[in-house]
Amino acid sequence: MTQRLPSFLPPITICVTLVAAACLTVIGCQKQQDSKPAAPIAVTKSGIEVSAGPDAITIRTPSTKFVLGPSGSLQGFLEKAGIELSLEANAAGAGQTVSIAKKDLPGLQLDLAHAKVQEPSGKLGTLGKKVVITGPIPGAGLEETVTLEVYDAFPQLALLSATLRNTTDKDIALDAVTLQRHTFAPPANSSASQTLWSFDGASLKWGKDEIFPVPAKYSEENPFGAPVPVKDDLGHVGGGIPVVAFWSRNVGEAIGHVETLPLVISLPVQTKEHGQVAAAMRIPANTVLKPGESFSTPRSFLAVYSGDFYQPLSTWSNFVEKEGLAKPANNDENYAVSWCGWGYEFAVTPKQMLDTIPKLKELGIHWATLDDGWFNNYGDWQPRQAAFPGNAMQDMVSKFHEQGLKLQLWWLPLAVEDGHNGYGGRKFEVSQVVKDHPDWLILDKDGKPARMARNLAVLCPALPEVQSYYKRLTERFIRDWGFDGHKLDNIYTTPLCYNPAHHHKSPNDSVYAMGEVYKTIFETTRALKPDSVTQSCPCGTPPSLAWLRYMDQAVTADPVGSIQVRRRIKMYKALLGPRAAVYGDHVELTRITNVSTNEQDLGTDFASTLGTGGVLGTKFTWPDYGPKFKNVNLTPEKDALWKEWIHLYNEKMLSKGDFLDLYVYGFDVPEAYAIAKDGHFYYAFYAPASRTSKIWSGEVELRGLAAARNYHVEDYVHHQDLGIVTGPTAKLKVNFSDNLLLEATPAR
Repeated sequence: MTQRLPSFLPPITICVTLVAAACLTVIGCQKQQDSKPAAPIAVTKSGIEVSAGPDAITIRTPSTKFVLGPSGSLQGFLEKAGIELSLEANAAGAGQTVSIAKKDLPGLQLDLAHAKVQEPSGKLGTLGKKVVITGPIPGAGLEETVTLEVYDAFPQLALLSATLRNTTDKDIALDAVTLQRHTFAPPANSSASQTLWSFDGASLKWGKDEIFPVPAKYSEENPFGAPVPVKDDLGHVGGGIPVVAFWSRNVGEAIGHVETLPLVISLPVQTKEHGQVAAAMRIPANTVLKPGESFSTPRSFLAVYSGDFYQPLSTWSNFVEKEGLAKPANNDENYAVSWCGWGYEFAVTPKQMLDTIPKLKELGIHWATLDDGWFNNYGDWQPRQAAFPGNAMQDMVSKFHEQGLKLQLWWLPLAVEDGHNGYGGRKFEVSQVVKDHPDWLILDKDGKPARMARNLAVLCPALPEVQSYYKRLTERFIRDWGFDGHKLDNIYTTPLCYNPAHHHKSPNDSVYAMGEVYKTIFETTRALKPDSVTQSCPCGTPPSLAWLRYMDQAVTADPVGSIQVRRRIKMYKALLGPRAAVYGDHVELTRITNVSTNEQDLGTDFASTLGTGGVLGTKFTWPDYGPKFKNVNLTPEKDALWKEWIHLYNEKMLSKGDFLDLYVYGFDVPEAYAIAKDGHFYYAFYAPASRTSKIWSGEVELRGLAAARNYHVEDYVHHQDLGIVTGPTAKLKVNFSDNLLLEATPAR
């Protein structure tokens, strides 16, 4: 009998979209927009070589080397210009461990000399190598079989998984298995800064940076899949992208898992002495293995690459796409500038929404959002009668449509009120759906309703009747009320479900099934309105693997300042594709004061969204409703600025261009981004945030241009001619404040 973690997962209907393998592994190279696609080349033989000996198994691809030791340690090396680059600091003590009866036991002894080299099979095809090795874990009573796989389509990524079998005649309480134990450090010969930069994909806390230089003292468990409690009224966050990555100037490494569901694991990271960073993947087992029984881990990965977080996130995303999670296709409406009624906060009225229409049309905005506060309760999602009596909701939507504007609706799937707690100045009641179907609730270990975001109770997404309920709700909003899309907000993950009435195979079933509800919402909406916009916002944190593919507009998710806007746009371009529609969120969030007390949103930095290929957004109030909304009121001065940037956005539409991964975050100064569109190249440079003056003077590089071709360069914001440059890399001496946005046009 084998206990394999994925066997606990509910069946999922998936659509596979294959991605050309050649596009998955090229570093710092982008195909020109006006070039003709090369004819596909049929490859029938793997270019991967395996050499096995008693001390190590080495797998070589054209660009990398992976070395597996007898303790289960795995190291990665990037081979570049005859030099091996790596962040691996020390293989000693990096082997796999198991936790039995609350005690960690190292000591795996793989029989490398008798490793079996096989041709792989499955969704990734047969081009690659699969190595299977066995060995005992002395003192544990377990025999382990390790599988190492490398595919030609992903030569910079190695998969590692393990199966542990009880070889004794007694029960073994297996708590956890730890794979991918690494100690990373900057290369010893690195002449650049010795600080490693990191991407941590866990959803831990609103506003926490997911991209940062690793501090001297740092320790984070980085849980994924399951909810994470927080100490404020947000309640719980959690979910995340199961990747942690580290990089220096020339090389980086990343670990995580490549299963297509949000498995409950952790990727702990902890700093050590001499600037070293320890990282691993810990898989909870929480099972008792009877004699002869086995436990199998999910597939972990080690990626080695050149660049920053973009490369491993893009590789991971392309891999899980081949496994079945296809990226959503964008429509033209996903890229439209959007205004949100959140400027009016919870007490928004139809009059406030409708009064804004003339200004929206004047500014060239044809999308609007009815935000939080319109409803009677979480769960029933009926209009708040004090503000939207009778058919006021449908009438408001109709009036927007009559003026040529489209409207999104804010709501929070799976959340319900059960009479406990409160949020936004109001106490929760008991929603009708809970009165009618108390058996639909997720229950915790104590048999009480479990909690999600905003400390709300939760309906279990693993129940078919719950999925049907959200299909009916979606039809009400889109078909019956006439809305054109959704703003799904405060979405992280769902609690583990211990409700005995649901007959789950595992409490994790509710976590794994969350995506089914979001898939239902997305597909139902697209079927009713193909030009709809479904936006999903994991407020202040990275998104969740559970619902990442079931939206067509990502959002930078309540960024705390301009830096997070830019970083998160690049993150989503890596996860969803170089032309993905990424909403930069309200421009007012690019400068925030009094975050933890009386937040004031004062930002006007459109350049951080436009220059990185994001979609512009705003939450201004208009006309002037007095001092209550003074910080977001569209004053005459702001009105002129808004018109200028929205016109510029609609003229350039860089969000529809191809994001080019040409600059290494944290090492290329100033911070830089590049986009290719219609044969033109667009560059954005941002002054370092650490500089009080926000003025930068020096030389910048325009990378990715066609070799030996001349380009005319213009500062397209200030309409300044910067002359002619020649590709592939041009250098310019510049002086700018805050930001510099350039367009390079092929010279005639």
